Amino acid sequence: MLIRSAGLPRESEVTDKALWLDRRRFLALGAAGALALSGAGAGAALPAVKGPFSTDEPPTPRKDVTTYNNFYELGVDKADPAQLAPSYFGKPKPWSVAIEGECARPGTLGYEDLINPHKLEERIYRLRCVEAWSMVIPWVGVPLAEVLKRFEPNSRAKYVEFTTLHDPERLPGQRGRVIDWPYVEGLRMDEAMHPLTLLAVGLYGEELLPQNGAPIRLVVPWKYGFKSIKSIVRIRFSETPSRTAWMKAAPREYGFYANVNPAVDHPRWSQASERRIGEFLRRKTQPFNGYAEQVASLYAGMDLAVNY
Repeated sequence: MLIRSAGLPRESEVTDKALWLDRRRFLALGAAGALALSGAGAGAALPAVKGPFSTDEPPTPRKDVTTYNNFYELGVDKADPAQLAPSYFGKPKPWSVAIEGECARPGTLGYEDLINPHKLEERIYRLRCVEAWSMVIPWVGVPLAEVLKRFEPNSRAKYVEFTTLHDPERLPGQRGRVIDWPYVEGLRMDEAMHPLTLLAVGLYGEELLPQNGAPIRLVVPWKYGFKSIKSIVRIRFSETPSRTAWMKAAPREYGFYANVNPAVDHPRWSQASERRIGEFLRRKTQPFNGYAEQVASLYAGMDLAVNY
């Protein structure tokens, strides 16, 4: 029997429901349509060159990407982030990220420092959530490796830890006890430096909206979406792995690696198939979310059922 930790949301709160039964999502889409007609809600344009590794699958419609979200800092329902972000989070700039830990040049990375010195890339990546739904999103960003190298991590830097903004006034979901705030995620150093890993600042050619993790978030396309931490305020190089947010909240369900492995079921649902948002039929889930050719070698010799 699965024992659910006190304070965790019910399965109905985190498990994807059929779109036609999701009344709140229907209302959110209506609100998004009104914003589109009024010209509001769009971020500034981000010129970017087409980057490598992009899938040739058609992107998920923008209205779905920006109104059907997991961002528990803005509520546990999929429609909460889009509905609450304008009232609470607003426009989250200016913004800076503290770079700390095992590196020769600790410092601060500003939003403008990130986008100005680098040539932004647009990459069309899949993002898969553990509730067995997925999207295909045109992300805009900078390879994380290019950013991390500027701070010269030393030989003791084996892992990279990321932390989300902690501000319950702006992020009302943090007033609850779904997880131990602030949200913390981590990668092994070789995962962080892999060319697929992206520090994203936009999607669909525009700046990120708050519900999508503005202004700076992580995208790790071969892992489940909860690894792609949003609204990052700190990056820390460390010698040991972090105890991440969902590892603390539900250790039997969420491990450090979170690689997409359809052969291993989540304790409460199957991972063997997924439903692409906007589609009716389900499709077979691919190992490493379809990026096995690029990343499987990172885990040679590891038991991916034990190291989940």
